[in-house]
Amino acid sequence: MQFGRYFEEFEVGATYKHWPGKTVTEYDDHLFCLITMNHHPLHLDSHYAEGTQQGRNVVVGNYVYSLLLGMSVSDVSGKAIANLEVESLRHVKPVFHGDTIYGESTVLDKKESTSKNDRGVVQVETIGYNQDGVVVCIYRRKVMVPKRPQTDSPEAALAAEQPNRPVPQDR
Repeated sequence: MQFGRYFEEFEVGATYKHWPGKTVTEYDDHLFCLITMNHHPLHLDSHYAEGTQQGRNVVVGNYVYSLLLGMSVSDVSGKAIANLEVESLRHVKPVFHGDTIYGESTVLDKKESTSKNDRGVVQVETIGYNQDGVVVCIYRRKVMVPKRPQTDSPEAALAAEQPNRPVPQDR
């Protein structure tokens, strides 16, 4: 199973549909809020949230973004040398407990590095949408990824695909 892509494998205009989706539970949202010290009652206090325009708890936006980022790793940044920047981030619609989030990323641009010939920079736009297809989050980022290593043997190719994987010792 592939984990991430080499620079040569990205095509401008290609869209990667990340799978599987994730149903956001109240626990997920509350744990993320508490870990990150975001104690806003809109996310944690259902009685308070009933009196807001949403009428119920709203999932904290940084969790939605983080979820989408994580979903995209196996398709986009699994081989990344570095995540260089998040250029834009928009929360388009609210996410609620029980919503299932899906994501997909489209390659907007790719450029070879001018300082090191073994890598390049890929720009993607990721959108997240709920079970009804309603877009809830859109962000753009740039990721530095390696070019495919030149290998002469299957063992070297495997080592390049799974760096630092230990070899089982004699039993």
